[in-house]
Amino acid sequence: MFPDFPVIVVIPGYNEAETIAGVVRGVLPYATPLVVDDGSSDGTAAEAEKAGAHVLRLSPNRGYEGALDAGVAEAERLGAAAVVTFDADGQFDPKDLENVIRPLAEGEADLVLGQRPGAARLGEALFNIYARLRFGIRDIVCGLKGYRMDLYRRHGRFDGGSSINTELALHSILRGARVKTVPVTIRARETGAPRFGTGFRANKRILKALRQAICADVKTSFGAGART
Repeated sequence: MFPDFPVIVVIPGYNEAETIAGVVRGVLPYATPLVVDDGSSDGTAAEAEKAGAHVLRLSPNRGYEGALDAGVAEAERLGAAAVVTFDADGQFDPKDLENVIRPLAEGEADLVLGQRPGAARLGEALFNIYARLRFGIRDIVCGLKGYRMDLYRRHGRFDGGSSINTELALHSILRGARVKTVPVTIRARETGAPRFGTGFRANKRILKALRQAICADVKTSFGAGART
C-alpha cells in the first residue's frame, strides 16, 4: 500500500484457528500481517502461515497484553515503520486499515485511534468517559490502533502487562503525540473467547487498567508541574 513505509499489523491470537486465515487474507492487501500465536492448542499458527502471515509462536500463553508486547517487539525487529493492532476474531473490518495507515504513512499523525460506535462493556464505557473528559478522545479502548514506531522506541515497551492495549497510546498522548481518530466498523464475533474475558472478570480487568492509567496520568502531570 505504501511501499516506502512498511507497516506490520500485529494480530494476537489464542485458539482462533477458525477465523485467523480470513483475518490474515483481509489484512494482506494493506500491510504485512504478523500473527502472535499465544500458546494456542489448536491450529492457529498453521492456519495463519498458510494464509500468508508471519507467525510468532509464544509458549506458555502470555495473555493479550503479553502477546501484543511480543508482537510489536518482533515488528520492530522486522523493520516496521509503524504497527497496527488488530483482533483475530473477525470483529474488525480490514477495509478500515487504509484509514488507520494513511495518516501514519503521510506524516499527519503519530498515533491513530479507531473509534467504535459504542463500548462493549461497562468497564470500557467508564474508561472512555475518562478519556473523553481528559483528552477529548471518545474511545481509547478500541483494539484497532496504529502507531509510528518512534513512539514505541521512546517508551521502550508496548505494554507492561495489564493496560488492555492503552499503555503506549496514553503515554504518547501525555507526551504530545499527534493523534488522529477514525471511525471503525465492528462486526459480530465469529468464534473464540473475548480478549478481556467475560462478565465481572472482564469489567474488573478493564477497571484495573483504568486505575493504572489515571495513576500514570497524575504522576506525569505532577512531574511536569514540578519541573516548571
